[in-house]
Amino acid sequence: MSPRRNRPKAADSSGRSAEDDRTGRYGGWQSTESWQGEEWSVRHVAGASAEGKTYRCPGCDQMIPSGVPHVVAWPEHSGVDDRRHWHKACWNAKDRRTTRVQRSRNAPKF
Repeated sequence: MSPRRNRPKAADSSGRSAEDDRTGRYGGWQSTESWQGEEWSVRHVAGASAEGKTYRCPGCDQMIPSGVPHVVAWPEHSGVDDRRHWHKACWNAKDRRTTRVQRSRNAPKF
């Protein structure tokens, strides 16, 4: 007996285009949210696709370790350089956080 097919067939047969598939190559899904009067593209990244990479979360100013699921957010009409990697909890609490992050004198400002 052969295994069951769990993947959708080619985009042509289902009538959907590749743009309709919002999962992307990072294993997460993408949506658009409003924040601070702007539209933001938000992509949820699976931990496996973040293997070998670390990022600094702008919400808590802490490192996001390699392989941890997180959120990538950027303003809708901006470039790749404006993407920021957030902890999921920090992104969900972004409206409740203060902007006064205390850093040591020699700490890098990411």
